[in-house]
This record gives sequence, structure tokens and C-alpha cells, in this order.
Amino acid sequence: MAENKRRRRPQKEEETGWKFWLQTIAMTVAIYAVFFLGFKFVLANDQVSGPSMQPTFEDGDKVIATRHSKISRGDVVILKAPDEPGSFYIKRVIGLPGDTVVSKNNKLYINGKLYKEDFLKAGSKKKEPDTSLYAGKPYSYTYDFTLSMLAKNSPEYKERFSESYLKKVEQTNKVPAGTYFVLGDHRTVSKDSRIIGFIKKKSIVGEVKWRYWPLTRWTIF
Repeated sequence: MAENKRRRRPQKEEETGWKFWLQTIAMTVAIYAVFFLGFKFVLANDQVSGPSMQPTFEDGDKVIATRHSKISRGDVVILKAPDEPGSFYIKRVIGLPGDTVVSKNNKLYINGKLYKEDFLKAGSKKKEPDTSLYAGKPYSYTYDFTLSMLAKNSPEYKERFSESYLKKVEQTNKVPAGTYFVLGDHRTVSKDSRIIGFIKKKSIVGEVKWRYWPLTRWTIF
């Protein structure tokens, strides 16, 4: 009987080995599935391209954004570029649906009240080079505008929106329903809502929550 038991052990060990590897493979597949589904429906992994959000974000920064977030003023978002299909922009939400937005003397007024942009303080210390159109101006310099002025005078707006749509914006100076007004933190170079117009809610991919690269600039927002 002892000899028979010794002969059966290798078979049991083999079965145990197969179960271990099957469980390991199943666990690995499950983990990959969770990550895949997570980044498809909950999270978005993106890389910043260009200088439009300096100094908050630099070219090459890698970020994680959460999809389906409630968008608030001041949030940094990833959005589908309305003027470049297949491309994405990173911008900051300034105007919510129904807001009035006015820039005067390098200050923003939302619904008639001064909007404190603490996130621009670092940018105000940086100056544009002599070769720039805004030579000597700080990164945070925001030229004067109102939504009414943009609707009336911007050729890009006239290309992108209908005459009746722009007429309503011109009369109300308000961000249209279901859209947002976004700006880059590096105001003198950013292609934002001053040029590309109002951003539809469905065009916002997600809200930036975490910069994970480079490690020296690791930040949660």
C-alpha cells in the first residue's frame, strides 16, 4: 500500500501545478481586463503636447483624467479638438453654460465678478521672448475680449457657428447651453475658446486628476 501511495504523488503534484498556472493565467487576464475596461470607460491616459498650458503643464507631461466627471470652473480637461479631427487639447474651464465672460485690463470677470486666477501666478513670472508678438508680456497676459465681441468679429467663429447662433451670443454675451468656454494657462500662445469657440460637453474626454510623469512633477489635481 505504501508503494502505491508513492506512485500516485507525482500525478497529484502535476494536477496541483496545472491548477496553479490556470489560476495565475486567469488572474492575469482578469487584471488586464480591469485595466482595459477602466481606461476605456472610467480613466483616460494622455500626454501633453505643446506649450499652451505652461507653466502648469509642460510639453511631454503624462496625465490621467477621469471620464464622466462633473465639470466645474477651474478644472483642467482633455477635449477633442474641434478644428483638428483626431487630436486632443488640454485646457482649463473658465466659463460654464449660461456664464458671461469678460476680459478687461488683463483680468477676467465671470458673471460680472472678478475671477481670481491663482493658478496663473507662476505664469505671471515668466515673460515672452523678444521674438514673440507679445514680447515682454507675462505668460498670463490675456487681451481684452467679451463673448459678444468674439461672436461679432471672430472669423473663426463665423466659420464654425451659424449666424443665428452667433447673433444670440452677441446679444447675451453668455456661454451657450451645453457648452464651455476654455482657456490655456499660457494665454499668449494658447489656441482656446477665443479661437476655436465653445466646447460641447460631449467633446470633453475627462478631467485631469493626476500628473504621473515626470516623477519630479508628480501632482494630484
